[in-house]
Amino acid sequence: MEVSRETHFLLEQGRFVAALGFTKARSMGPVAEAVERAGGSVARVFRKAELPLRLIEAPEQLILLRDQLALVEHAARELDDEALPLRLSMQAGIEGLGFFGRRVRTAPTLENAIERCNFGIQSMLQSMTHMDLTQTKGRAPRLAIWTYEILDDAPVGRQKNELLAFGYMISALKHFRVGALRVTLPQRPLARAVLEDILGCEIAVGEKAALIFPAERLSNANPACVDPVDTRGEDMPSPTDFAAGVERLVELALLERRPTIDHVGRRLGFSARSLQRRLAEAGDSFDVIRRRVVLAKARTRLRDGATPITQIAYELGYSDAAHFSRAFAAWTGESPRAWRRAAVARACETGLPPLGRRP
Repeated sequence: MEVSRETHFLLEQGRFVAALGFTKARSMGPVAEAVERAGGSVARVFRKAELPLRLIEAPEQLILLRDQLALVEHAARELDDEALPLRLSMQAGIEGLGFFGRRVRTAPTLENAIERCNFGIQSMLQSMTHMDLTQTKGRAPRLAIWTYEILDDAPVGRQKNELLAFGYMISALKHFRVGALRVTLPQRPLARAVLEDILGCEIAVGEKAALIFPAERLSNANPACVDPVDTRGEDMPSPTDFAAGVERLVELALLERRPTIDHVGRRLGFSARSLQRRLAEAGDSFDVIRRRVVLAKARTRLRDGATPITQIAYELGYSDAAHFSRAFAAWTGESPRAWRRAAVARACETGLPPLGRRP
């Protein structure tokens, strides 16, 4: 049986297992600010997408790609604004994508910038997506076609995500003094005239979402600062690493103080038993993953030397400091207070300030 990329199911151990696409929360752009400014309910939008409001304060947090698609879709419906995703990303600009955006913005030429974007997106910003650059042949003038494709099979918000991507891509082109001649979308969009006015060019129906511009512009030099070193970070979990994906969802659940197997399983469409069985096949377990995530977060919060232990316990989902202290001591052999004193002492010996404090 042939498995299509569009359904993105992967054959593993004799059966099909869905891959997990993730994205950083910052890729949504200033969605909360836009909803609030327009008089909509931020809380209602996040509730419909089943995402925690605290995500607004955690731009580096990974969320399921399908959840990002749903959030942007619900925000657009809340404001009755089909063009909202495009407005969000154009307002944020490519620099709004953090380190990934800075890498693209500091490339020596436009072609280098697009290469950094195409080869870095899945490992640094958003998995289960594909970007490509091709050029037309046999005609003059030659055209460059920069495509964006969602490989996740999420049924909601696909075109909204394509419009969101367009804003960032156009921002990169504008930085290199290039404008799109035409854009294509797999389906004819609603509010086409409004979108064309914002984009400044025609929208046509095509096989993929794409920006089209003169190929000769690929050699345009960066008019600002240049970083010729093409360093790559590996922040995103592989779509096929199920245990790593569950770990990211436990991190997200901590924002709501609900890192339970039932909560995480529901986000994935699994029962608790099915999730546990799937993790066992990957050589892991939910309890081990949760302990790993909670312990890492606890250590980070304790190192800052200032946050009360009672508050840390609450943030990590414990009803009181005593429960947290017992669990931490069982994991590390030390109480949170003793571990914090040792961590602060080590920082003083090395001359470095505790995490979270300025030198």
